[in-house]
Amino acid sequence: MDFKELVVKALEPALAGQLDAAAIKSLIETPKSSDLGDYAFPTFSLAKIMHRAPKMIASDLVGQIDVTPFEKVKAVGGYVNFYLDKISFAHDVLKVIAQAGEHYGDANIGSGNVPIDMSSPNIAKPMSMGHLRSTVIGNALANILSKIGYTPIKINHLGDWGTQFGKLIVAYKKWGSEDAVKADPIKNLLHYYVEFHEKAEANPELDDEARAWFKRLEDGDEEAIALWRWFRTVSLAEFNRIYKILGVDFDSYNGEAFYNDKMADVVKRLEDKHLLKTSQGAEIVDLSAYNLNPALIKKSDGATLYMTRDLAAAIFRKEHYHFVQSLYVVGNEQREHFQQLKAVLLEMGYDWANDIHHIPFGLITANGKKLSTRKGNIILLENVLRDAVGLAKQQIAEKHPDLPNADKVAHEVGVGAVIFHDLKNERLDNFDFNLEEVVRFEGETGPYVQYTNARANSILRKAAIDPAPEVALSDPAAWDVLRALGDYPSMVLRAAKEYEPSVIAKYALRLAKAFNKYYANVKVLVEDSELPARLAMVKATTQVLTNALQLLGVGAPEEM
Repeated sequence: MDFKELVVKALEPALAGQLDAAAIKSLIETPKSSDLGDYAFPTFSLAKIMHRAPKMIASDLVGQIDVTPFEKVKAVGGYVNFYLDKISFAHDVLKVIAQAGEHYGDANIGSGNVPIDMSSPNIAKPMSMGHLRSTVIGNALANILSKIGYTPIKINHLGDWGTQFGKLIVAYKKWGSEDAVKADPIKNLLHYYVEFHEKAEANPELDDEARAWFKRLEDGDEEAIALWRWFRTVSLAEFNRIYKILGVDFDSYNGEAFYNDKMADVVKRLEDKHLLKTSQGAEIVDLSAYNLNPALIKKSDGATLYMTRDLAAAIFRKEHYHFVQSLYVVGNEQREHFQQLKAVLLEMGYDWANDIHHIPFGLITANGKKLSTRKGNIILLENVLRDAVGLAKQQIAEKHPDLPNADKVAHEVGVGAVIFHDLKNERLDNFDFNLEEVVRFEGETGPYVQYTNARANSILRKAAIDPAPEVALSDPAAWDVLRALGDYPSMVLRAAKEYEPSVIAKYALRLAKAFNKYYANVKVLVEDSELPARLAMVKATTQVLTNALQLLGVGAPEEM
């Protein structure tokens, strides 16, 4: 059902010797207004080749192509504008959606495992709004890639190792209590961590104690290992409670500690390939050939670093999962790190490093300020989700006080609002978070899309007859909705190709706006010959909105 192909096939004979099918397809545009057609072919690039004015080329093309599959074809300036046969289009789109249901938009263009490194909070620290982006972007990408045939493997690469554990052990032993940690693990462990940094500014010897305790941890000291394991267990239980609220799960929780016994092999492989060089006592890999800073593999005291650990993780994932792609959903500030990671792997002779992709994203700020755990400047994710559900519950009570399962719907709307707001922003954009704007039922929000879906479901419940996609729909007012419905499969492919969930979120807003405009201007339930077809379009809208929201990890309640 690729209607763009109709345009390509119409133009191809007339442009033989000038452009091939792929080049024609790449030039085709979608006009901003349906008054200018459904597809437009610009002739400006041909003007240089043919030494003629674009307007004349466009006019000549209209006279040469077969216009039979279209309602009409017009030359407008330097464009050839194609208007699709609306009745045929409506019939085909509604029939396909009715038959495919939740599988509408599926594509078998990918296969194989795709590990997705995502979320990755640090043990003994709370899940903050700063963790939201990696978690929900990674989850949406897993859903999108699964829809086109890949097998995603969601990996929560926990921050469960490092010098911060030395600091935490010192703080716990000096100021902590077992009862306090058991009562509220994350809150109290964070308190100890922040207190350590505050007191270390005046007492630098605390840093020495922390380094000594981390050395004991690395050396397998029983007390250090027992404390580390306890901190990890209670933290992970808290994390999983919040992941359950978000509706996100994982296939692996192998974090930094998992690779402790795998780094020596990485260092040996680097040595065997004569890639390690000594610089100021440290071991590095020279990456000047890639215009990158050297990759630091071992510090002068012999300690390994993030790079060593990530090399071990990349090699393990390739050997264990045999991946066809490997994604790292990590903030934009780590861009150089992943460039170095790929470069070192390529230097080691691993061509599969080209299948590794860093999926960077921008920051969430609060009142324009970056969130920081160390300085205690954080917004707890659980609190945001709880408050979002509360705001959703208030609005539902006003609009629909006798709604069945109101608590369940409020959860889907409140949590969905937070997820949708994140994902409607392009990955690399920074954005400031304002909860009241996020949970509004009007505007470009998740609740707006959910409410549109619920409204469409309400129409279907009120209808006295069943939808019938085989009945012709000729209503011109329905065209923007039908075009949006037909575009969904291409939006899925684009989101996958660009690793960009915002494509789906923005598409859902576009479909919701088109449907609401239609609903405001047309009496859907009028009993005439086209009622079954109108209901088929309403049903298709609920299906596609539900599909799109599910790809984003957002619920689609049928009543609100």
